[in-house]
Amino acid sequence: MKQGYSPRALKISEQIQRELAQMLSLEVRDPRVKGVTITQVEVTADLSHAKVLYVHPRGFDGEAEADLGFKSVNGFLRHGIAERLSIFKAPSLRFSYDRTFEEGTRLSALIDAARNDDRRVIKDDETPTN
Repeated sequence: MKQGYSPRALKISEQIQRELAQMLSLEVRDPRVKGVTITQVEVTADLSHAKVLYVHPRGFDGEAEADLGFKSVNGFLRHGIAERLSIFKAPSLRFSYDRTFEEGTRLSALIDAARNDDRRVIKDDETPTN
């Protein structure tokens, strides 16, 4: 469990993630958020704010478009969360692109390039000189 998070906040964040994913796939018609995957939801301890992390099928290229789409459907999603979770006041939703996947891919490519350079240097050192 993350430090500073109450068990209730963690449970609510997991429920919000599931409900948002379902609403985005079945109910939201805005094409700017179609195909978006919710990767994580972080709810404050007082349950007043939720940071929603997402990835777009087109990666960084779809971020600006998805942000506009989320601004458009934010009220609908918040209302849906309040109804589905039977809570009086749903947390305000703030959507942010999750850069973890792209950063991981970038770092993996850097590591692969460094390994290839190491192999090339070792190979060059092993070639016999006359």
